[in-house]
Amino acid sequence: MSGALVIVGYALREALRRRVFAVVVLLTLAFLALYWLGAREAFQDTSGFATGVDGVVDARAFTGATVFGMAMFATLFLGIVLTIFLTLSVVQGDAERGLLQPLVVRPLGRATLLLARWAGATAVSGAYVVLVYLAALLITRSAGGWTPDHVVGPALALTGGVAVVGALSVLGAVYLSTTANGIAVFMLFGAGLTAGLLGSIGNALRNDTLEDVAQIASWALPFEALFQAGLSALVSETTGLTGVILQLGPFGVARDASMALIPFTLAYLAIVLALAVAAFARRDL
Repeated sequence: MSGALVIVGYALREALRRRVFAVVVLLTLAFLALYWLGAREAFQDTSGFATGVDGVVDARAFTGATVFGMAMFATLFLGIVLTIFLTLSVVQGDAERGLLQPLVVRPLGRATLLLARWAGATAVSGAYVVLVYLAALLITRSAGGWTPDHVVGPALALTGGVAVVGALSVLGAVYLSTTANGIAVFMLFGAGLTAGLLGSIGNALRNDTLEDVAQIASWALPFEALFQAGLSALVSETTGLTGVILQLGPFGVARDASMALIPFTLAYLAIVLALAVAAFARRDL
């Protein structure tokens, strides 16, 4: 356990040396400032929405869920950027710089190093997305007096999403160079977003094929399924026409979480990390 903590500390110090956290903090502050401005203006501009059809559409819920759903996407994106930068050079990149070989000697071992790097990156990125999520929540409540139907579920969905991407990045780091791995993981993230978009188009066109493709892709890349489940939880208790309209979340159709999503995600993480450990054990450094 102490060896794993040493590796986590090493990874964090390396990130500090490269000013990764400084860049993330600046981007986060810029995002929150823009979100505060956008949320305030959105609530002000929609304050008279649906005048004359009182009770048909809840303007505050509609605006709050829409802008906060977009904030969730931005939070996930920033968290994934942080996760990738913390894990993209775990094996290949560190080996090329001569930093890896001294760390994989016994009693530490390769498996401990790999899992500790993933756990450290997941812990930091998970804490980051929760903090940004809560900051966006406070901004939304202050700007328009709206809060989501569920608060904890969407936050957990975001942390699960960054954990999945971190595991995929660690697996890619065993085989790919730093640059190639970063590009590959970002492209996988883009593929997940495309799956959500396909689901949205398929739902609008009543096209079962597109909906099935989107469903399969979202389970193959479960961070997308987690994100959609988090979006759905925001308005799961909102009824009437407002609830129907808000089923269309940003970048895809907001879908309720299947009962199998959590155990499936845990099994997915276990399999990906096991593959990474097995591949790293066979790799010649």
